[in-house]
Amino acid sequence: MASLFTRRVLAYVIDFFVVSAFMWIVSYLLSVFINPYGSFQIYMYFPYVVPVLILVYFIVLEKSKGATIGKALMYLRVISRNGRRISWIQAVIRNLTKIFWFPIIFDWAIGKLLSNDRVFGVFTKTIVVNEIE
Repeated sequence: MASLFTRRVLAYVIDFFVVSAFMWIVSYLLSVFINPYGSFQIYMYFPYVVPVLILVYFIVLEKSKGATIGKALMYLRVISRNGRRISWIQAVIRNLTKIFWFPIIFDWAIGKLLSNDRVFGVFTKTIVVNEIE
């Protein structure tokens, strides 16, 4: 079985594709309703749609189900360090670095240097656990 880190990366890639699909659909619908005669106007809505969809996707799924689609497929779950479900505040804060996909690299790299976990995971007292064991 792959390591926890590998499965977290695969889960993140899966989530990237899921959010991207939603992003295209929402952006297309916005462009049709706001400016139906403009060609290539769909790209104009990406900077507004992307952060909102990413935050809603990660926050709502991790809070309500304990896992995003990618994490669920990789048998991972997000919990509070005390073993309970994460709170709304924990869900919001731990996902702030995912807004534009790129800052998560710094969150992870700095966290690895300091504590062997993401900085925002340590700050929010949340962990990603393996459901297979």
